[in-house]
Amino acid sequence: MTREEIFRKLQTIFRYTVGDDEAVLQSITENSDLYTDLGLTSVGMLYIVIAAEEMFGIRFEDVQFGDFKTVGDVIDYILRKTA
Repeated sequence: MTREEIFRKLQTIFRYTVGDDEAVLQSITENSDLYTDLGLTSVGMLYIVIAAEEMFGIRFEDVQFGDFKTVGDVIDYILRKTA
């Protein structure tokens, strides 16, 4: 799976955490900060983790929410777990 494929799948998840604001959704990049740019709370981050585990068939083990600052950090982790 490529970075772009993972990013597109994560965009589906982000729709449920940041809402249907197309301007926000279209502005998301790998450099987007999960907390300041996307406005995620700990509950929103928990939803992303659970949804990503189901979507990608992985487990987020030995990490904490603080380990992920940007969308790219999440993609990097998923790439490592699916390699």
